[in-house]
Amino acid sequence: MAYFAELNNENIVIRVIKINNEVILDDNGVEQEQLGIDFCKQLLNSENVWKKTSFNNSIRKNFASENFIYDSVKDIFIPPKPFDSWILDENDEWQPPVNHPNDGSNYRWNEDTQNWEIV
Repeated sequence: MAYFAELNNENIVIRVIKINNEVILDDNGVEQEQLGIDFCKQLLNSENVWKKTSFNNSIRKNFASENFIYDSVKDIFIPPKPFDSWILDENDEWQPPVNHPNDGSNYRWNEDTQNWEIV
C-alpha cells in the first residue's frame, strides 16, 4: 500500500489515506508520486496539497499523521510540538529545555515546572 498525506493551507496534515500501490506505477512499472497525488485529489475531490509518506520513514523523515507539520524547505514531516517549551534541534527532533535524567527511573515532563518528574 502507498500512503498519502493531505495538507491544509498551513502545511499541517489533516489526514493520511492509503491507496493501492498499482495506482502510483507508471507504464514502465516505476513509482511516480504525482500519479498518487492526482488519484487522491480526484478520489476525494480535493485541491489541497498531497505528499507521499512512508511507514519505514524512507522518505520525508517521519510517517505523516494528523497534525504533523510538513516542512517544504526540508521536505520532511515533523510531529506536533509536544510542549510549548520544547524546541527543534538540528536533526528536527523536539527537545526539552532540560535534558532527560539518565538514572534508570521513569520520568514525565512537567510543563508548569519546566522539569522532569519521577513517575
